[in-house]
Amino acid sequence: MAFKFITFSLLLITSMVTSQKTRIHKSRPIKTIRVWVMNGDIIDCVDIYKQPAFDHPALKNHIIQMKSNHLHQETDQKRTASKVPSQIWQQYGSCPNGTIPIRRTSNNRPTNTYPRKVIITPHHSFTVVLTEGFSYSGAKANIKVWKPYVESANDYSSSKVMLRNGPLQTFDNAEAGWAVNPKVYHDNNTRLFAYWTVDGMKKTGCFDLTCPGFVQTSREVVLGGDISDLYGSEITIQISKDPYTSNWFLKYNNKEVGYWPGEIFPILRHQANLVQWGGEVSSPKVGTHPHTATGMGSGKFSDFIFGSSGTIKGILIEENSHPLKRPENLFPSSDEWDCYDAYLQKEYVPEPVFFYGGPGSRNNPRCP
Repeated sequence: MAFKFITFSLLLITSMVTSQKTRIHKSRPIKTIRVWVMNGDIIDCVDIYKQPAFDHPALKNHIIQMKSNHLHQETDQKRTASKVPSQIWQQYGSCPNGTIPIRRTSNNRPTNTYPRKVIITPHHSFTVVLTEGFSYSGAKANIKVWKPYVESANDYSSSKVMLRNGPLQTFDNAEAGWAVNPKVYHDNNTRLFAYWTVDGMKKTGCFDLTCPGFVQTSREVVLGGDISDLYGSEITIQISKDPYTSNWFLKYNNKEVGYWPGEIFPILRHQANLVQWGGEVSSPKVGTHPHTATGMGSGKFSDFIFGSSGTIKGILIEENSHPLKRPENLFPSSDEWDCYDAYLQKEYVPEPVFFYGGPGSRNNPRCP
C-alpha cells in the first residue's frame, strides 16, 4: 500500500511539472514597475503567499521559510562592494514588504505562464569542472558575466553552479547562474536564472518561477532579471541545503533569493553526489554538421592569461553542512573540445579558478 502511495505521489508531481498548459496565476500584482530603457521589462510585485510555488501538489501545506538557518551575510566586503545595484529594474522602483518581484514575459502575461516543455532540448554541450563521490550540501562560486552570441531562438548559453544526485538518465538537479536564452526571455540579454529538474531533463525542467516549485523570499531580486550592466564583472552564486529543513537555498551576491523545497526532489532532497561549475550550450545543432555558432562563456576559448573567456573563481563546496572548503578533487571536462574548451588553475592559488568557453563554429574551422 505504501509503495502504491509513493508511486501515485511521484506521478502527480511529474504531471504537474510537465504540464504544457498555459496557466495564468490567480494573483493580481499589488504593484507594477516598468523599466523604460534597455530591456523594457515589466516587474509585477505579487503577494508572497500567492506566488506560483504553492500550485505544486507537494507544497499545498508548505510554510514559507523566510531565512536559512545555515547561510550568513557575506563578510568579505571586497567581493560585494562592486555589485550594487545588482539588477537594472531596481533603478525604477522597489516591491513592498510582503511581496516578491516576478518578471512578465510580455506586456500581458506574468512569467509563470510560460510553457515548460519547450525550454529544454535534449541537445546540449557542457564544458565544466566537477567534483563527485562525497555527500555535498552546497556549492559556491564567483562567475564572470558575459553576453555570448546566440545563433537562434532555439539555442541558449548559460554559465552556472549545479548540484545533482541520481542516475545519469533520471537525476535531480538544482542550478543557478546567468544565461542568454531567447526562447525563455524573448531577447538576447544576459539574465540571472535558477533551474531545477527531477528526471534528467527529459520531460521536466523549470526556469525561475515558470512553474510551481521554487519558493521566492526576496523582494529585491528578480529571477530572469537583466544583469547586462554587470558585463565583465562577477556575480556570486551559492546554493546551500538547510540542514534542519532540507530546503535548498539560493544566494545571489549577498542576498538570499529563496529556495527549492526538499519536498519537490525525490532524490536530491537530502544530498547531492556531484557538483559542476561551468558553461552549457543548448541547441538542436550541437554535435551535428554544421555545428551551432552559439558561444559559451564570452565566446572565446579559455584564456588563463588575460581572463577574457568564461571565468569562474572561488570554487568551494559544503560537505554535510560543514563550512565551505576547497574541493579535494576537481576534473575539467568538455563534450566538444574543438568547439568549447577548458583550463583549470588549481596550483598556487587560494581557491581554484576555471577558464572555459568557445565560439562554437563561429569563425572556428576546428568546430565541425
